[in-house]
Amino acid sequence: MAIPESLRHALHAVTETVIPTASGLEPDGWVALDRIVSNAVAARPPRMQRQLALFIRAIEWLPVLRYGRPFSKLTPARRRRFLESLQDSPVLLIRRGFWGLRTLILMGYYTQGRAIAAIGYRADPRGWSVRR
Repeated sequence: MAIPESLRHALHAVTETVIPTASGLEPDGWVALDRIVSNAVAARPPRMQRQLALFIRAIEWLPVLRYGRPFSKLTPARRRRFLESLQDSPVLLIRRGFWGLRTLILMGYYTQGRAIAAIGYRADPRGWSVRR
């Protein structure tokens, strides 16, 4: 399952909140992030795919109850506060959902060449001997 187009805007807003430097991604970087996340999600059971889509929708629309705006229209500070409330939720399922989504976002961003270079990651699949 690819991340539906209707959810990409919300996914990108969450990404920019979790990784503020992601706001500087070029269009091809967003395409790569979407592809990486979609491929990871496609490997999961259909039930989990539906749960993730529902969770992203909830993130987008629940802030309307508190702030009168969807998540993608909030200020960065309000976005961060809202995500912190999910991260620290007393409900285990919500915490797991947030950390699962966060993990997908981190994978989608930090597996791209530019991000790898920016953080100075130099690991090689051939092992430590290559770096010596």
